[in-house]
Amino acid sequence: MAEPLLAVGVLISGSGSNLQALIDRMAEGSVPARIALVISNQAEAYGLERARLAGIPTRVIHHRAFPDRQHFEQAMIAALNAAGVELVCLAGFMRVLTPCFIRAFQGRLLNIHPALLPAFPGLHVQQRAIDSGARFSGATVHFVTEEVDAGPIVAQAAVPILDHDTAQTLAARILTQEHRLYPMAVSLFAQKRLQISGQRVHILNGREEPEAALIVPPPEP
Repeated sequence: MAEPLLAVGVLISGSGSNLQALIDRMAEGSVPARIALVISNQAEAYGLERARLAGIPTRVIHHRAFPDRQHFEQAMIAALNAAGVELVCLAGFMRVLTPCFIRAFQGRLLNIHPALLPAFPGLHVQQRAIDSGARFSGATVHFVTEEVDAGPIVAQAAVPILDHDTAQTLAARILTQEHRLYPMAVSLFAQKRLQISGQRVHILNGREEPEAALIVPPPEP
């Protein structure tokens, strides 16, 4: 008998394009998991409609309906536990989580960030990357810890920063890679192939390519 699929909870605040990427990859069978619950702190978030169209249970838990962050997060924790969630994925969830929530899902809480951490944590990362003169930006999936955008890194995708890039054009190209990266990271977790050792995430039975490199500008032929 096959093992039950990993139950995933997804927290969103907006359009939910990374949620859609997870839904699609799970539906086609390339990610051995299922989404058990989608929670949004915004009732108008389009990601809720994406979940409903896929037959996924949803909850709106608005942070302003509670006297403080602790009560808000306790409500989310209760909903996720009631749904049997084993892994929580942040997918455009625009609230900083407190240690209360993070400790409840320690080692079972992933986030995707539109930069190559540890460079450019926080907000407005595409413009900051352009302004810095960096040749690369990208996306990072990492485990969430009590320090914002500083948890052990699972996977990264790098994209070049082009001379004509704006924050919007760079963000669009990074988002395309996010849609590839997040399902891959969730799949590795579901396969029990991620092992955290300090700040390092080891991928069991992973393939390494020591000579691999992405160079910008490309070398002359």
